Amino acid sequence: MTVPFASSPRPTLGVEWEIALVDKTTRDLVNNASEVFDAVGELKAHDGTPQVTKELLRNTVELVTGVHNTVGEAVDDLRGTMDIVRRAADGLGVDLYCAGTHPFAQWSTQQLTRSPHYDEMIERTQWWGRQMLIWGVHVHVGLSHQEKVFPILNSLLLQYPHLLALSASSPMWAGSDTGYASNRALMFQQLPTAGLPFQFENWGQFESFVHDQLKTGVIDQLGGMHWDIRPAPKWGTIEVRVCDGISTRTELAAMVALIHCLVVEADQRLEKGETLPSIPPWHVQENKWRAARYGLDAEIILDADSNERLVTDDLYDLLERLAPVARKLGCVEELASVADIPRRGASYQRQRRVAAAAGGDLVAVVDSLVRELDS
Repeated sequence: MTVPFASSPRPTLGVEWEIALVDKTTRDLVNNASEVFDAVGELKAHDGTPQVTKELLRNTVELVTGVHNTVGEAVDDLRGTMDIVRRAADGLGVDLYCAGTHPFAQWSTQQLTRSPHYDEMIERTQWWGRQMLIWGVHVHVGLSHQEKVFPILNSLLLQYPHLLALSASSPMWAGSDTGYASNRALMFQQLPTAGLPFQFENWGQFESFVHDQLKTGVIDQLGGMHWDIRPAPKWGTIEVRVCDGISTRTELAAMVALIHCLVVEADQRLEKGETLPSIPPWHVQENKWRAARYGLDAEIILDADSNERLVTDDLYDLLERLAPVARKLGCVEELASVADIPRRGASYQRQRRVAAAAGGDLVAVVDSLVRELDS
């Protein structure tokens, strides 16, 4: 089977930011995304991309950029779309909120968006599918050739724990602290086509896999494959879906810059004829769990020789290594701000601080996240 890849001549950027809708008074989730869509009307980017789209649950709107060359352009695009959505939501008594989970909402009261694709997913996944009360950020980076996809994807798995620990924002679930920095990461992988990607050696192996998945009915379209990092052949991109919902615009810009630089650096190394590093899947799996559990306090596995290091110590060396790439991509400030996240505390840490200061009041946590969104 052939899977065409729409090559991107430049390392372009596209970002998808899932935003939850919460009541201005109760701070619980509200299921009126359709009313928000009606108030917003049809929004399209310069390249025709719809800028506000539906998601599985009716408490969610997804903000989508057009195709951009720089992090600054992409974040400005999202800012403009969010301003429009916020005005529409405000008239409905609704605020905007972003984190990997909501601290006290109950999954059983959430309404589903009806579509053939979502209906089929829920029919198949049942209880686990209905529990997907989670939000994330997806970053697309353009690649010039399909044979670059899996060498870069496999190498990016070395930085999986960095991306998850920095963005972790889902410590609470249904009114309880889970003890995890990212409960979302472990919830989402319960779906049969979600979780860590397979580490194929080349595009041909991926095409054989897609053939098998379609023939056996595991998926009925490529979009049904929900890996944490995946090819997006239709767009000619690699799509990084590791991050929890990111709670502030500054942190969003930082994480997009980090992902952009990681992909472009790997691409440049391939162009020089280098073999990109990778680690065994059992180490990747353990690193995912450690980052989800311990966040920025995770000791991660660095290489096939099982050497370990605190994720934040490794992060600072990584940022220094990527600085020349950031200069070429025009995102020096955004990449530098990644280092501010451990200093200030990641979202999961800030949420816990707010809850502790408020005597366990989780409404206060939502209040703080609503305020943070524009920062």
